[in-house]
Amino acid sequence: MTPSRTAWWTTGWLTAAGWALSFPLFSSLEPHRLWGWCAAAGYLGAAGATALGRRRAALAAALLGAVAVPLLWLVLTGQGQSEVTVIERSGRLLLESGRIYVDRPEQVEEYTPYLPAMALLGLPRALLGGDTGGDGWAVRLLGDARIWCAAALFGCLWAARRLLGADGRPGRLLDGDGGTGADAVPGRLLSVLVASPVVALPLAVSGVDLPLAGLCCLALAAAAAGRPVPAGAALAGACALKWTALPAVAVVVALLAVCRGGRPAVRCALTAAGGTALLVLPGALLQPAELWRQVFAFPTGRAEVPTPASSPLPGHLLAELGSWGWYLTMGLLAVGGLAVALSLFVRPPHTVVAAADRLALGLTLAFLLAPAGRFGYLALPVLLAVWARSTPPRRPGASRIVAGSGAAGRRPARVS
Repeated sequence: MTPSRTAWWTTGWLTAAGWALSFPLFSSLEPHRLWGWCAAAGYLGAAGATALGRRRAALAAALLGAVAVPLLWLVLTGQGQSEVTVIERSGRLLLESGRIYVDRPEQVEEYTPYLPAMALLGLPRALLGGDTGGDGWAVRLLGDARIWCAAALFGCLWAARRLLGADGRPGRLLDGDGGTGADAVPGRLLSVLVASPVVALPLAVSGVDLPLAGLCCLALAAAAAGRPVPAGAALAGACALKWTALPAVAVVVALLAVCRGGRPAVRCALTAAGGTALLVLPGALLQPAELWRQVFAFPTGRAEVPTPASSPLPGHLLAELGSWGWYLTMGLLAVGGLAVALSLFVRPPHTVVAAADRLALGLTLAFLLAPAGRFGYLALPVLLAVWARSTPPRRPGASRIVAGSGAAGRRPARVS
């Protein structure tokens, strides 16, 4: 590894350490403060190992300090953001009554701003019969929603790499001290992404957006591999978690249309619509008023209880000016969505990277212009953009995947 690359990576780890240290200094949330101390130590260790030319040791230090230690500590001590408790409560309600939402919530903690499929990630806690106050370490570890959110993310990323032709051999994930070949940079980028604050922080403290991100990545990979039905199924799962996944449907369908033709694109869209309806309609029919109040009105600032998502982003600042400001930001949000949709017709994406970038752009506009939001939401577009650049180059064997999908004779999608 050249001196310039060593300096670049060392600077990156030191920057991550500085970012992590801002949490114990400025955050009032104890899980964030604990993550900050652990992650800062891990990133500083990674910077030192990189300066000594030990790339594998650097990545191991970052993963240990930013992911493994804080995640296990917070899980085993029952600490985390309120989202963890919300998901687990939804799983318990689903198991007990078939319902998802608390009727007529009066406090912020009683709101569940997620679509019904999110409750599935809370079922393990309910099935194990534990509660955060008195269960043992095994129940906390196996039942914590963060563990299942992480499993969903990593399972989707693994499946996406298989669809795109990776051989999965761990020895080729790093260069510098052991790994070589075309996979070196993409594999290292994916590993660094997991260790970075973009994934490590939400994984340790809440995990709620990680399944959505993983399913979006899987849908993009399936579309590039010419698998419209798996792509639609992944989109259905994402859309049944949070309605913010809807832009992914348009992007994935556009990628399939331009690379595989109209019929696969229609199959994908129909699979996504049917799967979403299958997952969402039962809960919507049981509690239509609560679904509207908690999933749509609450996140947009129109419920009786104000949402805690109040970072000073442009949309929130406009909405704070009054009713006219709220309508203005909703209008700007609609214009931004239409602009991205129009771009899919004018210049549709031909590659995984282009599609992920287009989806990241749409989500960034949505998060910036929404009447309520958090800076942390922007981690999702970053994750999508970096993941796309970590996808492995397609190998000759990957053509069998495309041929088996009924897309023979069509122009194969480029993935990088």
